[in-house]
Amino acid sequence: MKHQAKKRFGQNFLTDQAIIQSLITAIHPNTEDLMVEIGPGLGAMTQPLIRHLDHLHVVEIDRDIIQWMQGFYPAGKITIHNSDVLKFDFGLIGPRIRVVGNLPYNISSPILFKLLENTAQIIDMHFMLQKEVVERMVAQPSTPEYGRLSVMLQYRLQMEYLITVPPEAFDPAPKVESAFVRCIPYETLPYPATDEALFAKVVTAAFGQRRKTLRNTLKGLLDDAGFTALGINPQLRAENLGVAEFVDISNFIAAAS
Repeated sequence: MKHQAKKRFGQNFLTDQAIIQSLITAIHPNTEDLMVEIGPGLGAMTQPLIRHLDHLHVVEIDRDIIQWMQGFYPAGKITIHNSDVLKFDFGLIGPRIRVVGNLPYNISSPILFKLLENTAQIIDMHFMLQKEVVERMVAQPSTPEYGRLSVMLQYRLQMEYLITVPPEAFDPAPKVESAFVRCIPYETLPYPATDEALFAKVVTAAFGQRRKTLRNTLKGLLDDAGFTALGINPQLRAENLGVAEFVDISNFIAAAS
């Protein structure tokens, strides 16, 4: 199919066959897997996935691509969901799903946050993303890449940076490097927050002004007595705390309120 990539959908189609094979090996699909692919595009991963699976679900917004897919793939092997992924109900697929995709880089973070709402039913996720985003996802405290995205994802997910993918592996070539990442939801959260909305509020506030100290960014949420009780130096910045410390702060505030 000759298809003109559409900027509004953030389309960059993977074409490098060696890299595609590496991705499929990393995903390791099994015939009975209940798998959903986000943004299948022109089928770079869809075709090899179908060879390994009894059935594949795909979520695609581009009607031109859907029309092509309907004529190209056997109906019994694929279910096409014509939807904006940010509005899609992953509960429709089933109770235990695997998610894969070359995510549109312009909405990758909103997609990740949406999927966090569905981790109870997700076995694992494998995504192609902008390299910079993957570096932020897996970043450790006290590094430049570490931020709100790191904390919020690491709260729920174990993540592994798998491979770097150069721009020339795509058509059209993006202006940035890409990377492939594996995300596995924790069956039991290592540091559970008693109030997850409050936990998210604390993390957002702490990273709202990265250069300011926690005493300033969390003013109104936690006072010096609270920092002392928690054994956390209020002169530190948000980037210096791990997930456990953010959970400790939010649980302390929740218990005091």
